[in-house]
Amino acid sequence: MKSLYCLIIILFLSLSLDAQENSQPDSVAVAQVIQNMFTAMKTSDTNLLKTCFSPTSILQTIANKNGVIEIKNQSLQDFINSIGKQPSGALDERIVMDKLLIDDHLASVWTPYQFYYKSTYSHQGVNSFQLVKGNDGWKIQYLIDTRRK
Repeated sequence: MKSLYCLIIILFLSLSLDAQENSQPDSVAVAQVIQNMFTAMKTSDTNLLKTCFSPTSILQTIANKNGVIEIKNQSLQDFINSIGKQPSGALDERIVMDKLLIDDHLASVWTPYQFYYKSTYSHQGVNSFQLVKGNDGWKIQYLIDTRRK
């Protein structure tokens, strides 16, 4: 009987460790997609940037102009084109990976940031990412950010 209890405990611990190991690669993979996006922005690498997004991604910014709140949309292609026009090193968005949540094929990532353009501080805010895991891995499906001086 004692050996049966030991076997059950070992089996339970083994399954628990397997579940933790399986979730670890997802959190690392999600964080890597986010880091790749900012690396692509900093290096003006549109090929790397394209790998970060799903083809149906939605990109939005919450703008506050003189107390009037507006949500601005940007197409993925316009975003990629704007990054490609910048000289390498001009765009430097410094993030903190503050919150990363995963459930099955959905991840949510919250990253406060400070943005520098050609080494000069421009603005700060928060990025909120929603990523989806498909057959080709984790991709950004939705990105919305705030911007303030």
